[in-house]
Amino acid sequence: MNILFMCVANSARSQMAEGLARTMLGDSAKVESAGSQPSKVNPLAIKAMQEIGIDISKHYSKDYDHLKPGFIASLNYVITLCAEEVCPQMVSRAQKIHWPLPDPAGKEGSDETRLGRFRETRDALLKKITDFAQEVGIPLTGWKPI
Repeated sequence: MNILFMCVANSARSQMAEGLARTMLGDSAKVESAGSQPSKVNPLAIKAMQEIGIDISKHYSKDYDHLKPGFIASLNYVITLCAEEVCPQMVSRAQKIHWPLPDPAGKEGSDETRLGRFRETRDALLKKITDFAQEVGIPLTGWKPI
């Protein structure tokens, strides 16, 4: 099973979803992320994921043209994560799913307030990936957040 998570910058939501899904689904799925206007992985996304024992510090932002052609050709699901912005589109026979999550990076506030938004996004993604896996019959690895 091949799953692609997409948002605009591929810096927060899709990166966190990729890290969570790789950890939660293990060898049952190949998971990637991409964006329509890639930038860089947000340090607060990295921190929020480290808090639950997942390291995405080696991830990098990319667009789907940088993914392996074999992965794209055999995509099963494209999951977009945009809420207030225009989600990336790609031509694919894969089933498209939309999880509208606000961009945690797009707002002002103290460092703790901003990190709180990343935590909320991470926790929402954890639930959505759990529900998705149950719906489509992908076994979970048994990983639990630390």
